[in-house]
Amino acid sequence: MKRALLLFCLVSNLALGKDVFKIGATPIPAGEILNEIKGDLAKEGLDIEIVEFTDYIMPNLALADGSLDANFFQHKPYLANFMKEKKLDLVPLEDIYVPPLGGYSKKYKSVEELKTGDKVAIPNDPTNGGRALILLHNNGVIKLSDPTDLMATEFDIVENPKKLKIVSLQAAQLPRALDDVDLVIINCNYALDAGLSPQEDSLIVEGTESAYGNVVAVRKGDENKEEIAILMKVLRSDRVRTFILEKYQGGIIPLF
Repeated sequence: MKRALLLFCLVSNLALGKDVFKIGATPIPAGEILNEIKGDLAKEGLDIEIVEFTDYIMPNLALADGSLDANFFQHKPYLANFMKEKKLDLVPLEDIYVPPLGGYSKKYKSVEELKTGDKVAIPNDPTNGGRALILLHNNGVIKLSDPTDLMATEFDIVENPKKLKIVSLQAAQLPRALDDVDLVIINCNYALDAGLSPQEDSLIVEGTESAYGNVVAVRKGDENKEEIAILMKVLRSDRVRTFILEKYQGGIIPLF
């Protein structure tokens, strides 16, 4: 009897077109936000399955090969560079929030305390690496030849008065580097996952001027699908804005 009922429900859902919508996300904060609105989306007729990733590579590959219907974890500069490198045809939608990049240290209370030859760890992917260098430039730690270049590298550093050694690591590994280097520039989701608050624990942190708003990405041609419209309507609602402000207390900045 139970098996027959389950089969009936599955057939009914298929007949009504109620396939599960799969969206890839990093656990914090994107996954938390999506879990918060699962019920709201269901009321709008969209049943979602959140597929969690702990890296920045697989979510785009999975979206491109059709394993996902959308993903939610990255900013536009990262997506643009990834698509160029991997020759993918994905589309970013509207900004949802800025997850501020921050600099953390177990050794110092301010970047002014950095000493000659200290080590600074930054993300090793081009866009977040450039973003980290811009953050260091904006806080007077180094000077870049063009601080508006989102793809800046170590070769663009024109002044490094303390001869800091830049160490590039995978973004997910950065929190673990706090014991080994003097300053670590950590992406917000990995900082939050490690129990760090961008606003309370960082020595330096991006503000609302950041060009790195996080977006939902879909395959080209899917931008106008009804499911995407429902997802974006709920994601950019007053309820989600309130949730972000109350839960993250400035650690995440809504952009709607």
